[in-house]
Amino acid sequence: MDPNQRRKSGINLPAGMSETSLRLNTPSTLIKTLSSPSPRTMSPRTISNLTSSPSSKSAGACSDRFIPCRSSSRLHTFGLLDKEGGGANSESYTRLLRSELFGTDFGFCSPAGSGSPVSSPHKNMLRFKTDSSGQNSPYSASVLGQDNGFASESVTPPKPPRKVPKAPHKVLDAPSLQDDFYLNLVDWSSQNVLAVGLGSCVYLWTATTSKVTKLCDLGPNDGVCSVQWTREGSYISVGTSLGKVQVWDGTQCKKVRTMGGHQTRTGVLAWSSRILSSGSRDRNILQHDLRVPSDYISKLVGHKSEVCGLKWSHDDRELASGGNDNQLLVWNQHSTQPLLKLSEHTAAVKAIAWSPHQSNLLVSGGGTADRCIRFWNTANGNQLNHVDTGSQVCNLAWSKNVNELVSTHGYSQNQIMVWKYPTLAKVATLTGHTMRVLYLAMSPDGQTIVTGAGDETLRFWNVFPSVKSPAAVRDSGLWSLGRTQIR
Repeated sequence: MDPNQRRKSGINLPAGMSETSLRLNTPSTLIKTLSSPSPRTMSPRTISNLTSSPSSKSAGACSDRFIPCRSSSRLHTFGLLDKEGGGANSESYTRLLRSELFGTDFGFCSPAGSGSPVSSPHKNMLRFKTDSSGQNSPYSASVLGQDNGFASESVTPPKPPRKVPKAPHKVLDAPSLQDDFYLNLVDWSSQNVLAVGLGSCVYLWTATTSKVTKLCDLGPNDGVCSVQWTREGSYISVGTSLGKVQVWDGTQCKKVRTMGGHQTRTGVLAWSSRILSSGSRDRNILQHDLRVPSDYISKLVGHKSEVCGLKWSHDDRELASGGNDNQLLVWNQHSTQPLLKLSEHTAAVKAIAWSPHQSNLLVSGGGTADRCIRFWNTANGNQLNHVDTGSQVCNLAWSKNVNELVSTHGYSQNQIMVWKYPTLAKVATLTGHTMRVLYLAMSPDGQTIVTGAGDETLRFWNVFPSVKSPAAVRDSGLWSLGRTQIR
């Protein structure tokens, strides 16, 4: 090239290079963009319409980078189409890719169409929405569960954690309710009547009407040590300090029968469908049958100290007993020798409950020196799990509505705890009693528990959901706040 031509162009080119080989074909929109840039229309670092044109004669400004006009951009400039290969497969893949990135409106637009994806008038560009075609991609918003007001209604949102009220719904005064770990003085019948042993008397409290009825008075020389309703809820058994077992008609308040056999107090009772079992400080368990005239039909000998826990399994095949000797024994309905001797507890075993959801699943709780809740498979005697509660375990009850259980505690925190099974996650911790929570019973619908303590109060807590509606709140006349004296 002539040196004079180099000076005219204003560019010092290396030898052997012509000016036409470096000439750019700059569109008019670029000149407008460079002369008066607008923040709204500029797209940073997007290369578009940059081609070599040796035949162009138009003059243009030279720059080290190219900033195109955003409004003139097209999807085809991103190179999504295989221009060289072409074909149906390439176009289908491109449309699918656009659909996943920008939605169906963009996935099926013409590459050379006049509409611009960036300047699309749709308001929901960056929001998830429901695909009206009903054919969801594996990576679409509705499948991923994103919900921004447009997600598919078929996606179920995660359940919020269930809330358990921290305060009791009702409090009853229970004067002379004894502070004795080895007694069992509260039970709730299937006919919605609560029985409470107070001193030498047994009182019945009807939940639907709050009516209080005095069932019996054992006199100055005897006292109530245990109460237990039959499963039908019409008869109630009463264990006494003198070792007697009385059976009463709860509807007519008449004594049906008195049975002896124990040498000292009868602190725990348990009904199966036909058999009444009684445990005593004399270390024996007696099996009573009201259909025979004798006081008892069999005696179970296995504990070396006072029997304070008794529970029949739901199928009446096994009886679990706990004692002050730290032993948990499992008996067969036809055997006088224990099938299992479970000795992992290091304190008295009063708290016992059979799972209504799984056969052969038994839970037990230990006293102050143990503090553990232990789960057992009675089919083989294996301990399935255990948890240290940090307090004396006084009672256990399994919910029949959900796979959860409730425990009541004594020394030293006097709390009530609700647990999930099998994770053993805590659902709630309830406080309110000022002394050991020694007594526990559950309402017939399985939603409410009543707890009793040496502070001479009975407290009603709504801790479990109903069978049909977890959010339903029971309305049976129990829930007026305040304190009512039980007698």
